[in-house]
Amino acid sequence: MIYKIFHLTIVLFSMLSIGYGQHTNERTQFFPKVELTVDNIPVKDNLWVFILAGQSNMAGRGLVEPQDTVPNNRVYTLNERGNIIVAKEPLHFYEPTMAGLDSGLSFGKTLIKHIPDSISVLMVPTAVGGSSISQWLNDSIHREVKLFSNFKRMAELGMQYGTVKGILWHQGESDAKTKDAPLYQSKLSELFYQFRKVVGNQETTIVVGQLGSYSTNPLWSKINDHIKYYVSTDPNAGTINTQDLNEKGDKVHFDSQAQRILGVRYANEFLKLQH
Repeated sequence: MIYKIFHLTIVLFSMLSIGYGQHTNERTQFFPKVELTVDNIPVKDNLWVFILAGQSNMAGRGLVEPQDTVPNNRVYTLNERGNIIVAKEPLHFYEPTMAGLDSGLSFGKTLIKHIPDSISVLMVPTAVGGSSISQWLNDSIHREVKLFSNFKRMAELGMQYGTVKGILWHQGESDAKTKDAPLYQSKLSELFYQFRKVVGNQETTIVVGQLGSYSTNPLWSKINDHIKYYVSTDPNAGTINTQDLNEKGDKVHFDSQAQRILGVRYANEFLKLQH
């Protein structure tokens, strides 16, 4: 009898251990298990394309929770194979061991509340963590991604389906670590010229997210100054404030709630620039 109880205890413990092991990776436990294909892709004029570019805070390092995988039949993205699918977080796939919640789905869900019901949106992911603005300009290979070439490829895929309406940019943390920080504004101007050249419209709206206020690196605020100055020179660019948003505990990346708020602010700034 004692042996049977002991054996049952071992079996139950083993089952619990297996179940626990399946969920020990908190980062991925709520990642979607299936992709939803888009059965009826809207005509080009009714599908607005937005390109997400930059480094890790655009690629997303927030914790994906169940609310971030609830789909909307008007918000799409492109998967790793370039196919259009219904958007669920995480949208970015270039760094599978670090991927997390970004602001793309929040942006799309916010935007569709303020545009005609006939319009859907396509979020195109191109951001890669740790990338500097010089690497983007030089089309460097970073974390196995040729940055500018990949932007061009993904933008062209998006334009096969719809019309590019905007670019969302969040980057600068890497540049705050280098001697290139004083050159950030001029490089930003050149890169945005090249982005707009790819999409064929030098008046394409670009919304730039500021770096968070939580860093101990004083150059983060200098990068934000460069962003503000650039935006003041470009009538088709806007910026969003991030000074009240929280980090996830590493003094580098926004937490999940901050990422959702970022999406709302990107959408509101885009809408403001349309007027």
